[in-house]
Amino acid sequence: MGNLMTRSLSGMLFTSLLLVCSQLGPNTLVALFFVFMCFAVYEMSKMLDHQSLWPYATACLLYAKYTPWITAKEELLIESGIGLCMAIVFVLPLFDKNKKSVPNIGKAVLILTYACLPFLFLQKIPFATPDKSYDGMLIIGFFVLIWSNDTFAYLVGRKVGKHKLIEHISPRKTVEGLIGGLLMTFLTGFILSKYCVSLTQIQWLQIAAITAIFGVLGDLVASLFKRYFDVKDTGRLIPGHGGIIDRLDSAMFAAPVVYLFLKLTHFYVS
Repeated sequence: MGNLMTRSLSGMLFTSLLLVCSQLGPNTLVALFFVFMCFAVYEMSKMLDHQSLWPYATACLLYAKYTPWITAKEELLIESGIGLCMAIVFVLPLFDKNKKSVPNIGKAVLILTYACLPFLFLQKIPFATPDKSYDGMLIIGFFVLIWSNDTFAYLVGRKVGKHKLIEHISPRKTVEGLIGGLLMTFLTGFILSKYCVSLTQIQWLQIAAITAIFGVLGDLVASLFKRYFDVKDTGRLIPGHGGIIDRLDSAMFAAPVVYLFLKLTHFYVS
């Protein structure tokens, strides 16, 4: 009961933080996702036992490049820094006699791909409107869909789940839970369409399908990493939940697809 209470309180605080930051404006939300990204890079680096600072430097520069207010001159300087960082990642092993130097390149690339890139898309979702204006309710709606799917997939799976989804990766996930989460996410998308009018009802239902499918895949990928590296949680930042990756694994995997969907939809409709 104590762990359930801790988990519930942590979840409420996390949700409140996201809600407040999204309503305070784009600067606050972009800053929040930057902090999340730094923690995710740290957690992934620790799990991979990669102690180099280059993934941090490259991740920060990549994030800065895709912030909405960057100027052309600043973007050029940042791109130069990114190119330099990437070159260093590949050149340093030439002077390292340690046989682990080549695997370290792979680790650095994996850290950037998994722990950095999703946050570049997360920060841009609120700007994925037809006129590219900021709408904080878009990112709130996205997370509500993610959490609806996670919560009801867990509840339905625990109550009536019998058929394992991918047992060797996540023994508790079931086909029944997947279906329950998907149905609830569709219902949540329908409700969101009544209050978040930046998108049509059809678009919200399409995003609901994307978050339900890719959210589960994101959870499974995180479980794959944790099982391979034999860790229970990616970190200890959030009591009862673990680390940032533990909390956001579904959102991290679904965010790039949702953003791409919104951009393509607006492009072809307009």
